[in-house]
This record gives sequence, structure tokens and C-alpha cells, in this order.
Amino acid sequence: MGRLSFDSVDVLIYDPVPANRAATRAALYALGFRRTVNVSTLEDFVDAIRRTPPDIALCEADDGGQALCATIQQLRQGGAGINPFIVIIVTAWEKSSGLINRVVSSGADDLLLRPFSTAMLGSRIETHIDRRKGFVITTDYVGPDRRRDEKRGSDIELFDPPNSLRMKAKDKLSADAVTRRLETELKEAREKLQCEKLRRDSFQICILWRLMQEQGRVPGTASSDLDKLVALTRSVETRCRDTEFHPAIEWCESILAAAEGINLGVDRNASMHLLGHAALSMHLIFHPEKTPAAQIGEIDATVALIRARNHQALAS
Repeated sequence: MGRLSFDSVDVLIYDPVPANRAATRAALYALGFRRTVNVSTLEDFVDAIRRTPPDIALCEADDGGQALCATIQQLRQGGAGINPFIVIIVTAWEKSSGLINRVVSSGADDLLLRPFSTAMLGSRIETHIDRRKGFVITTDYVGPDRRRDEKRGSDIELFDPPNSLRMKAKDKLSADAVTRRLETELKEAREKLQCEKLRRDSFQICILWRLMQEQGRVPGTASSDLDKLVALTRSVETRCRDTEFHPAIEWCESILAAAEGINLGVDRNASMHLLGHAALSMHLIFHPEKTPAAQIGEIDATVALIRARNHQALAS
């Protein structure tokens, strides 16, 4: 750890338990960290990230970690603060499959179980400086690549997230140099996040429409597929504002109008037709390289895989 310098690294510690906060801060101090901010509530944690994004955050998962993991997931999706890519280590006393799954799904970089030694904390931090995992972007997940089978084919592209922790601790850049480099890398990474999310979310909306086509709906009831479709459409609509994809907003409005008609039981066939037309039209805005035939073929192939997987799950 001697080759690393932590004195200029900004650290945010979130922990509702004073004793935990003190122990974490003491371990960090022993490693050479001098710029730490402590907060005791999740609200203050989010506020601190929005006001002054840290280089690394250590967050305590209490009560199962549901609220914390939801907050991390929102951050990674670009919904809290200007830097969705800060290094995040979740700390916890509990070791359960539920917590592990929630932390992994949130997009956090690491889970460190208490009680931990200063050496263990230092080792984990060094890992995220020297060997931080590449990030992936999907409809439901933004964060370190968790795929276990690296040989398995995938169209998901890995990218190296901006890492101001590395810039300060290993590269030992000056404050001005970190600011300039981080600003450039964040601009590129956020644009990639926005574009990839729009591409994947619009595709998922088409998938949901296709799945709903063959599902009988009782008028006046809402399905989980319809709820997800509406949530994704609203997210796409928000992300498109003040971007080159602004024309997609009109199609989002049509999708939402069709979804409302389906939910209210107003001429389901007409509503489904409007929904499909709007979803496909919106999707092509984000995939101008695709022909309508190729678009439909890709959607139907994905739906077939989903149906086969669901059938296999029911049979097992």
C-alpha cells in the first residue's frame, strides 16, 4: 500500500451506528485517508453525493439493506448526483444470500463484512484502484460485470468507468488535473450511459408489448408487464429531454396513452395496435441502423427465448 497516496482522496462514510462510523473512519485514517465525511442517514448520504461526489463511499447495510441498495441502484442509473460511477463498498454485519443478492444487483463495487481489519479494508480498496471490474449497462442493472462464465457470448459491452480514486491515489494527479480529466471522462461515460439505457429500455418496451399481445387482460386491471412498460417509457421520456433523441418523446406519449387505454379496458385491440406502432417507431429512433424487418426479427427471437426459459422453469 506504500505506493498509493490517500491524503487527497475524498471519502463518504454512511452508517447509522456511531460506533461503526468511528471504527470505519479509524481504519481509513490508519491507511492514510484524511478527507472523510460522515453521515448517519440515507437522506444525508444522497445529499452529500449530489453536492460533492466523493471518490469512494463506504455504506452500511442495515435492516437487510433494501433502502440502501435501492439508492445505489438509482445512483448507478444516473438518478442521484453527477457521478454515477464512484467506487462504492457496502459494509454489513449480516451475511445472508438475500443481502448478497441485493448488493450485487444494486451495482455496488464490493461487499465487506464486519468486523474487518484495516489490512482487509486496504486490500479491497487497492483492488478497486488497480483491478476495478469493467461496467455493464442493461435495462435493470448498471455496475461491475458479474458474469461468472466469461466464455459465454453476450452483446453487452464492457467499459471502464471513470475512477477518480485511482487518479488521486495511484496516478497522483493534482487537484486541477483530476478535475479536468474527470470532467472529460464523466461527460463521455454519462453520454454512453444515456445512449445505452435508451437503446436497451426501448428494446425492452418492445419485448413487453410483444409478450402482452398474447396475454388476455381483464379490463380495469393492471399487469406487472404493463406497469414495467409504463415505468420504462417514463424513464425514456425523461432521458430524451434536451438530447438529440427529443423526437422519441412524442412516441413515449403515444405509448403512455395506449397503456392507459389498456389499463382502463378501452378497446384493447386498438390500444395494443397503437402501443406496438409507437414502441417500434420509438425503438428505431435509437437504432437507425436497423431495418423494420431486422427489428421485428430480433424482438421475436428474444421473446421466443423468454418463453422457452419460462416453460423450462415451469416444467422443472
